[in-house]
Amino acid sequence: MKTDTGPGDPELADRPFAGLSPDAVIDAAESVGIESDGRLFALNSYENRVYQLGSESHGTLVLKFYRPRRWSERQILEEHAFALELAAAELPVAAPLLFSGQSLLRHGGMMFAVFARAAARPAELDAPGALQVTGRTLARIHAVGARARFAARPALSTERLGWAARDSLLGSRLLEASLADKYAEASGRLLEAVETAMEEAGPVSMIRIHGDCHAGNILWNEQGPVFVDLDDCMSGPRIQDLWMFISGSPDERRRQWDDLIEGYGQFQDLDPAEIHLIEPLRALRMVHHAAWIAARWGDPAFPRAFPWFTSPRFWQEHLSDLWQQYDALGQPPMSEP
Repeated sequence: MKTDTGPGDPELADRPFAGLSPDAVIDAAESVGIESDGRLFALNSYENRVYQLGSESHGTLVLKFYRPRRWSERQILEEHAFALELAAAELPVAAPLLFSGQSLLRHGGMMFAVFARAAARPAELDAPGALQVTGRTLARIHAVGARARFAARPALSTERLGWAARDSLLGSRLLEASLADKYAEASGRLLEAVETAMEEAGPVSMIRIHGDCHAGNILWNEQGPVFVDLDDCMSGPRIQDLWMFISGSPDERRRQWDDLIEGYGQFQDLDPAEIHLIEPLRALRMVHHAAWIAARWGDPAFPRAFPWFTSPRFWQEHLSDLWQQYDALGQPPMSEP
């Protein structure tokens, strides 16, 4: 779930990485003493720009260049501090390397960080035991996350991830005028239902969490999962780091949940009230994801990655999905018959 200071910020529609050429990436590495061996590969990333760099002196590294004006320096440093705290607790997360004691580096007007390349492969979460191990590791991450609070990072809220995203999309030139009223009704009804569901669930504990915890942000090695990309870490309920592993038919979802929570329960107890948040959180992600793409449309990477986004068929399906999710909010959670 990509988050930022507001998906409608006009500054975010420009081309913030236009000057980030291969030579500029190598120059940034050399500015902190990393000598490149000429091997440079762009890795899959939309919000930021991420490169794999070969170096005889430092081995294979990953350089992450932060999207300008998205996070403040203080917010990025909290992300780094959280990742380093998790790594110090011997948890498998990608934490930034330090150069002269600094994790957040600057070159050519951009902020960047350097990570050791994880010797791991894409996760296969349908493999036997994979979800149990994932749940167990997330429980340990949450135990560390509960030790302190974020001071600068944002908190998960319906206003930030729902209403603000909706308003941004309604004001976007990418939403056809003929669909604006239909989108306003579907998204408005859905977000009202989300607010009601969250009120009925009652207050839940807000801790430091990964925030965008899905299969694409997990790698796998011989020991189990390796969690990467804490770019969206936030204050939120524990369930936000769990629900995205649950998909498919009702029977599949229940089986996946049972496996995940079996592992999680070995180290942490999950407040049963948080299970009531799964479908509301899914709804927020649906609304916010569409607004995020629209807000980034000026970045050439987005039209290339999401060419279907401006098609009438996508918007028809999106409206249908919003109404289906509205109906899902009226169904009992998995813990109930």
